[in-house]
Amino acid sequence: MEKRDYDAVVVGSGPNGLAAAITLQRAGLSVWLVESKAEIGGGMRTAELTLPGFKHDVCSAVIPMAVSSPFLRSLPLKQFGLEFVYPEIETAHPFDDGTAALLMRSIEKTASLLKEDEKNYLTLIQPIVNLWPDIENDVLGPLHFPHHPIEMMKFGWKALPSSINTSKKFATKHGRGLWAGMAAHSIQPLTNTATSAIALVLMTAAHRQGWPVAKGGSQSIAKAMGDYFTSLGGVIETRFHVTSLEQLPSSQAVLFDVTPKQLLQIAGHSFSSLYTSQLKRYRYGAGVFKIDWALDDQTPFIADEVRRAGTVHIGNTLEEIAYHEKLVWENKVSEKPFILFAQQSVCDPSRAPEGKHTAWAYCHVPNGYEKDMTAIIENHVERFAPGFRERILARHTFNPSQLEDYNNNYIGGDINGGVIDIRQLFTRPALRWSPYRTSAKGLYLCSSSTPPGGGVHGLCGYHAANRVLKDLFKNKL
Repeated sequence: MEKRDYDAVVVGSGPNGLAAAITLQRAGLSVWLVESKAEIGGGMRTAELTLPGFKHDVCSAVIPMAVSSPFLRSLPLKQFGLEFVYPEIETAHPFDDGTAALLMRSIEKTASLLKEDEKNYLTLIQPIVNLWPDIENDVLGPLHFPHHPIEMMKFGWKALPSSINTSKKFATKHGRGLWAGMAAHSIQPLTNTATSAIALVLMTAAHRQGWPVAKGGSQSIAKAMGDYFTSLGGVIETRFHVTSLEQLPSSQAVLFDVTPKQLLQIAGHSFSSLYTSQLKRYRYGAGVFKIDWALDDQTPFIADEVRRAGTVHIGNTLEEIAYHEKLVWENKVSEKPFILFAQQSVCDPSRAPEGKHTAWAYCHVPNGYEKDMTAIIENHVERFAPGFRERILARHTFNPSQLEDYNNNYIGGDINGGVIDIRQLFTRPALRWSPYRTSAKGLYLCSSSTPPGGGVHGLCGYHAANRVLKDLFKNKL
């Protein structure tokens, strides 16, 4: 570690830690970014998990929020080698009868393919797509009086209902299934209040910016952000695991890209009893069981158009998806789970040797679940892609405990840094005037355990850094 003082220290180099460090460095501060692993990135890492030449995204894969993030869009990351590539079809949702619902970049095309639900889809989604430039900063930030209150009311009117209630707006299994697959990204029962918000944001992202992957792997995003940060004069140190404040150099502010559990371990002695009790009550959500495959050929989905999609939601009907997500909330799993399936090599050939392919998938499981889900997941993929297992050259699996071992922020396999339900949507991790401030002066939280939550967007770190600038460095603004 460099023996010098800094204006600010950032602990953890996930998308939010990098975003916080960049925001502070751009404001003229001296910033030290520290990472416990050998490489920066947090959830943005890529590795040859199966066989040589097959590049797998270890955690985050398809990244619609990266191109939808107003913060990341403001960075000159293309100059540092970052390139996004887009599939022909953003998302596909296959059904047992060999058909599929498709989410296309064009909202009109998406709606027309839903046939009887064309008007229903446009009525629900088109107004949000049109409003998005005015409300994105309000939706993707901490609770505050909105800049466009009327527009936010229109969004809230559609976002607050449960996704089950909203699904009643669709007349066909294709419309309901497409909607359910989007809502299941909330990793909650579809009967929960505000699960419609997740689906609306993701569908809007698809229609406005697309659902791309990073060329060469998600690590490319971390590398570009890290290179940009150091070009501004920032300092990065890896292989430095922080367990106490005493390890850190002198600074006016420390920002933690960690969840409440680690924050208490590192700095709990500095906090008030009230804040400590709030952090201890913070709720983590369901975990995931993840598989990466090296494939001899492309996944043979029955519906040909599904083979051209970057992301596939495997779950059949709304009823099946809702049933499994409810079971997970009850600490159970079904034999037919909802599976988020990505085939990055469809649009990024650099992910695999010539003629070969990769695939990436996870299903939701109870937090800390230990049962091996490999056979269940592969059987369910086979249901819509007969012959899939025959194309598997190698596989790599992560259960929730292994995910947490890999990334300490994934408590029990929770990839969102805590449940993002109505109780923790804007008040994560505690009910405070600013969710980024802790009770100790100079200590801040900037992880996905703060608004707006999980995803590769950097906005938690951006908002936390701006809070630091307002609190401690007014002269820099």
